[in-house]
Amino acid sequence: MSTTIAAPGDVPARWTAIGSLSLGVFALVTAEFLPASLLTAMAADLHVSDGAAGQAVTATALIGAVSAPSIPLLTQRFDRKHVLLALTLALVLSNAISAAASSLPMLLAARLLLGVALGGFWSMSAALTMRLVPDQFFARAMSIVLTGISLATVFSAPIGAWMGSMWGWRSAFIASGVLSVAALAIQLAALPPLPPRDRPDLSVLGALLAKPHVRVALLAALLMVSGHIAGFTYMRTVMEKVAHLSIDQVSTVLLGHGVAGIFGNFAGGWIAQRSERWAIAAGGALIALLAAALLVGGALPVVTVLAIILWGFAFSAFPVGFQTWIVRAAPEHVEGAGGLLIAAFQTAIATGAIAGGVLVDGFGPLGAPAFALVAMLVGTALTWRHGPRVKSTGG
Repeated sequence: MSTTIAAPGDVPARWTAIGSLSLGVFALVTAEFLPASLLTAMAADLHVSDGAAGQAVTATALIGAVSAPSIPLLTQRFDRKHVLLALTLALVLSNAISAAASSLPMLLAARLLLGVALGGFWSMSAALTMRLVPDQFFARAMSIVLTGISLATVFSAPIGAWMGSMWGWRSAFIASGVLSVAALAIQLAALPPLPPRDRPDLSVLGALLAKPHVRVALLAALLMVSGHIAGFTYMRTVMEKVAHLSIDQVSTVLLGHGVAGIFGNFAGGWIAQRSERWAIAAGGALIALLAAALLVGGALPVVTVLAIILWGFAFSAFPVGFQTWIVRAAPEHVEGAGGLLIAAFQTAIATGAIAGGVLVDGFGPLGAPAFALVAMLVGTALTWRHGPRVKSTGG
């Protein structure tokens, strides 16, 4: 049973339920980004190129982009707890199929199932959080939910790389499957019934897209997240084939990348409470600088190590910044706006993985950070010029 804490307002603060959402985020993001730390091993085992194996990220993102706005529409009559449990079950099945995959098409099928879970969950995350705590606790609760991203970044990449070197890449997906089963069990126990409240439809999505601030936020997210993904997906390739780091060094650097992301999450949240425009633009400018450093000095191990670690810090400002921006731009339709934002994120992930894969296969490992540099510069300029200038209030 969910632990509740009496709080002012009509809604009790259900912190156990919030914790179960954070665990779900941790499990989802762990599964989503495992290929980044296992890319070369997966490619060798499945007898495909690094760029082709990287499309395991693309497959997840493409279906996630479709499912993010679609799941709230298709499930509008169902209790949101039941919908969330079904999405977590899809995550469990995806991990099981990934671990057993004997070919690239089978792996891609598993990753498509993950995309359904990922897009559906993220589209409803802000709306669910709003229903589990009073208004004055929303910012705190959302930061707890998003902490699952940072923790997944810390654990999934370095532990995935380590497990892959010790027992093969499939072992990492088995461990991810155990984590997803735990998330399912805790959500079943912790979440209260959540009867459908909003009834989003296509007219609502159309009205949201008619808002200039919503369109600008979606375009900025598309550019900047695609740039990040192009660089992040092929970080291991850069470390191994440009800086010539060992597998142990790769695991250590990825751990540093994740730990830096935790600090970046707190820093980004602190900045976003005051100005989401500043949080996004500062993170984008720093990633552009780091991508340029990889292009110029990536052959030097110290440059690559520092760039990848600081990259984790910089990117962590994006999720809370864009979530705050989109909620403030459309407070009356949070679930619909959240679906559009996640669709933009997942489209960006697909775009970044595809562009990065094409450039890596065609021009070498540094093709991915080159794409990241251009996308970050354009996205940062757009955010700085057209982003919200009214300061956010702390929560």
